[in-house]
Amino acid sequence: MNGSMRIELSKVRLTLEDRTVFDGLDLSLDVRRLGLVGRNGAGKSQLLRLIAGLTRPDDGTVRVGGFDPAKDRKAATSRIGFVFQNPDHALLFPTVLEELTFGPKAKGATAREAEQLAKAHLARFGVAHWHDRLVHSLSQGQKHLLGLMVASIGDPDILLMDEAFAGLDLPTTLALRRVLEELPAARIEASHDLDSLTGCDRVLWIDAGAVRLDGEPGEVIGAYRDAMAGQGGFE
Repeated sequence: MNGSMRIELSKVRLTLEDRTVFDGLDLSLDVRRLGLVGRNGAGKSQLLRLIAGLTRPDDGTVRVGGFDPAKDRKAATSRIGFVFQNPDHALLFPTVLEELTFGPKAKGATAREAEQLAKAHLARFGVAHWHDRLVHSLSQGQKHLLGLMVASIGDPDILLMDEAFAGLDLPTTLALRRVLEELPAARIEASHDLDSLTGCDRVLWIDAGAVRLDGEPGEVIGAYRDAMAGQGGFE
């Protein structure tokens, strides 16, 4: 069973260019498995980026497990993993082994320690033979798996997932979800695949930078479906 992580946002304001994303957002969560739903532009991705410390609020405070992830980057990179919608945004190195050893070495591991950890991580995911694979030679599904491995190496306390499996076919998605369920980290997942969130402990519906509904998955997802059925496809 996943552990939990305390996340607190107090009076958070965030403006991007000329758009106000959050204006005084307050959240207090004990996260084990949390789903985020909402229309494009509602603020789901920016909420995840605030929690990861990848974005700083203009005002207010963000605390994850008691620390500020934007200010304490060492704690953030050790305790928080981020899985992007497009793995190419996170994959930076030519080979799989280089991708997996970068994080541990940045946290102080020797080259040998990092390589041992990376090879053990590959074996854990059933792809030990990937250690010398070129990243550009991987299929899209394989890149998504590598993105998940990069985010989870070192067993962070929490994984943040921003439409992490969007655009993948069903067999690949199911295979990745089986892998995900084996990981010990708590997680927050933003997704338009509402069925994938039914197993969450709790779901937040984010609407125009605010929490419109917070509760059991069936209640929140049902209300969100009903509301979206009555709206047009464009705003």
